Amino acid sequence: MLRHFRMFAAYNRWANAQVYKAAAELSDAEFRSDRGAFFGSLHRTLNHLLVADRIWMKRFTGTGDAPATLDAVLFEEFDALATARTAEDERIIAWTGMLDEKALAADFTYVPVTQPIEMTQPLSPALTHLFNHQTHHRGQCHMTLTALGKPSLSLDLIYFLRGEGREWM
Repeated sequence: MLRHFRMFAAYNRWANAQVYKAAAELSDAEFRSDRGAFFGSLHRTLNHLLVADRIWMKRFTGTGDAPATLDAVLFEEFDALATARTAEDERIIAWTGMLDEKALAADFTYVPVTQPIEMTQPLSPALTHLFNHQTHHRGQCHMTLTALGKPSLSLDLIYFLRGEGREWM
């Protein structure tokens, strides 16, 4: 399982870089345009992804900032958001690199943002959720970009594995 999660951390960084590269080509109006994604615009969706990652990483590690709401806008400006995304992806890679099988099987306890009750569960399914959540909202980013008339992105895991991620095959 460790290799699997480390692969997903590397894939996550790669896929986020693809989305941010495409987003960098947008005008500010396009970046902020509500195109019907769950969080509306690409700006708000990318902020949500960073918010959620920070919340989960705070739960997992006990360190870092954790926003109080899922729709918080951490960064208004694209460049600052992109810099923070890169740093968070590196943080996730470094942390998954330090995990062992015992840590993956161990329980951890946290309080959800959406439901103020204490939850205890094994780390492994929660870490799976972190990566699945990223994929889910990156799909909405893809939809937003195509709704803006931009070229389709190839974000499938297999494209990562056939290129930059060959070491994971």
